Amino acid sequence: MIHTLEDMIRRLCAYGLEFKDSDGFTHDWCTLRPALELAYKTSVHSSTGQTPAIFKMIPAKVKNHAKQSINDAFAYAKQKWDKSHKAPDFKVGDLFLVSTLNFNNIKGPKKLKYSYVGPFVIFSLHGTNVVQVELSGELENKHPTFPVSLIKPYQPADKEFFPLRNPTPLTVPPVEQNEDKTIKEVIKERRLRGKNKREYLVRYRNEVH
Repeated sequence: MIHTLEDMIRRLCAYGLEFKDSDGFTHDWCTLRPALELAYKTSVHSSTGQTPAIFKMIPAKVKNHAKQSINDAFAYAKQKWDKSHKAPDFKVGDLFLVSTLNFNNIKGPKKLKYSYVGPFVIFSLHGTNVVQVELSGELENKHPTFPVSLIKPYQPADKEFFPLRNPTPLTVPPVEQNEDKTIKEVIKERRLRGKNKREYLVRYRNEVH
């Protein structure tokens, strides 16, 4: 609308010699604006097939319909999600596999790397959606905390269906059950703005290793 009115005003002020003001100027757009606005609002737009003066009465109904459609879409998506998903029930000591989606330091061709690696043992839970594990080998430098969306339970191979498959060597380290942990290193620190306090991001030491 702004570009259209701007073009209309420019053309009318430039070529509309009959619209001179008292001083003889033809570019007094302030006096021309109401007439141009009326002409614009009463013209049929090709995009809507309606004039803006009539079309502006409809949005209240359209807005309510759009709001209801969005709410229905959210409710349908939630129903479909809840039908095929359940809350994670991981416990300390469980074995699980870690997705390699965000791992860039695994050796070998990217197309041939495993989708999941492990198994690893859950050492601690941070709420219901985050687990902590101690990684080893090529993954030793990775952060040991993962969201449950990037892990899945470990299921050993069934000898009845896969008799020739060699099981993955697994050494399960002891799980720390107490809350007393030794800090291995301070990774980062920051000072809280407006407060005389500091926060530290630390890595805990596994006493077994």
